[in-house]
Amino acid sequence: MNKELIVRSSSDIVDFALLKDGKLIELHKDEEDNNFAVGDIFIAKIRKVIPGLNAAFVNVGYEKDGFLHYHDLGPKLPSLLKFIKRVSTGKLRDYSLKDFPFEKDLDKNGSIANALKSNQSILVQVVKEPISTKGPRISSELSIAGRYIVLVPFSNRISISQKIESQEEKDRLKRLVKSITPKGFGVIIRTVAEGKKVAELDSDLQNLLTRWTAMCKKLYKAHHPTKVLGEMNKASSILRDIFNDSFSGIVVDDEELYIQVKDYVQKIAPKKESIVKYYKNGIPVFEKYGIERQIKTSFGKTVSMAKGAYLVIEHTEAMHVIDVNSGNRSNKEKSQEDTALEVNLISATEIARQLRLRDMGGIIVVDFIDMGRAENRKQLYNHLREEMKDDKAKHKILPPSKFGLVQITRQRVRPERNIKTKEENPNLVGGDEIEAPIKVVQRIKQDLERIIKKDYKKITLNAHPFIAAFLTKGYPSVRTKWFFEHKKWVKIIPRDAYTYLEYHFFDKDGNKIN
Repeated sequence: MNKELIVRSSSDIVDFALLKDGKLIELHKDEEDNNFAVGDIFIAKIRKVIPGLNAAFVNVGYEKDGFLHYHDLGPKLPSLLKFIKRVSTGKLRDYSLKDFPFEKDLDKNGSIANALKSNQSILVQVVKEPISTKGPRISSELSIAGRYIVLVPFSNRISISQKIESQEEKDRLKRLVKSITPKGFGVIIRTVAEGKKVAELDSDLQNLLTRWTAMCKKLYKAHHPTKVLGEMNKASSILRDIFNDSFSGIVVDDEELYIQVKDYVQKIAPKKESIVKYYKNGIPVFEKYGIERQIKTSFGKTVSMAKGAYLVIEHTEAMHVIDVNSGNRSNKEKSQEDTALEVNLISATEIARQLRLRDMGGIIVVDFIDMGRAENRKQLYNHLREEMKDDKAKHKILPPSKFGLVQITRQRVRPERNIKTKEENPNLVGGDEIEAPIKVVQRIKQDLERIIKKDYKKITLNAHPFIAAFLTKGYPSVRTKWFFEHKKWVKIIPRDAYTYLEYHFFDKDGNKIN
């Protein structure tokens, strides 16, 4: 399995495409004006305490106030509030917490009215970006993420990722981290820390303590609200969270960003520094790696898959709904049950990819094709779980219901990626929008695959001159690739009378093939 990160930079936006064996599985965007990214920490003031919701609204500088629930305050809130007050007034200049007198923990079943009051200063961290009409979801239980560990101020716990399976390795890491963690701080050990030496963990810890100190220095007489700690740039944060030994290439088309990425990779994985490449070809980098084509065919309401199957993805206010369709594929050699299983397994793989690609969160309901056998339903469930194993977002999958529905919940921390794939209809000025032309070529290919199975002696395709030229020009042309794949030559005739996206197949007698 090869993973590649392709980075495209423009004046104010940087796009990140993660490819797995050449297939697009994640798409991220870094915009300069995103001031409320997950992980950002603000010094802010409580606008209003709402006992009925057991929550408070906090002015963090966004058009809508941030929402802070009692359960997101954290048990160490009294200590945090005391620390903020003393640092903001200049009475405390030692930010190490080793001699800081901690307060009694907050009652986990208490009331927000007893914990906070209006106009009070508080440090909060963004845990969910503003989505739709809602302001950011925030927490006062702070954490600063590093490559191998996450630093948690005002804590004394050493936690470890559940994805590290070896108990011996867990004990080793806990022992090492406990020996280097200063008093007043807790640590969460990340999955990528597995097998790392104490020097690497300590270097990461010292870097996080430096960031904590720099943040605290900004609190003295700070304006409210002010961002006092920002997440690192998107390139570094993505590499921090997803980079591992399976990466075979990182390609960047901007020289300044290339130097930043190379420096960061050199710090976290010196042996992998050579995989970072600066791209300066005349062809746009997303075109070169086929990403633009995959974006056009992967977003939108209908998503095509192998063997004629397709998904229909729709969104409501409450949930996302995905319908699995077998299309008009014919498979006479297998039973209906076997065909349903095959389509469902293909769909499960694509659904796992779509959830990551679009960053869909909340409740997702998938209507798979009904299967009568319990072992087939279990196989589908296990396959979907396996395909979603690499998804960084927290998620839960329920087994198929009696109606063949699979319910998924997936953590939503930022707005869903929604890319417009339809274009203006070239045949009708001011008319409806149509699918991107590149999708038409994909549909022609799928129709051809079905026709070839019916063993026609001769196949002719009539299409608009632009589409005909796209299929026949260059070497190897699309038509030549069809010949190599199916051992069947398709005659292509340009037809001036056809609308731009119109096409028809004909047999040797000139009869239209439906």
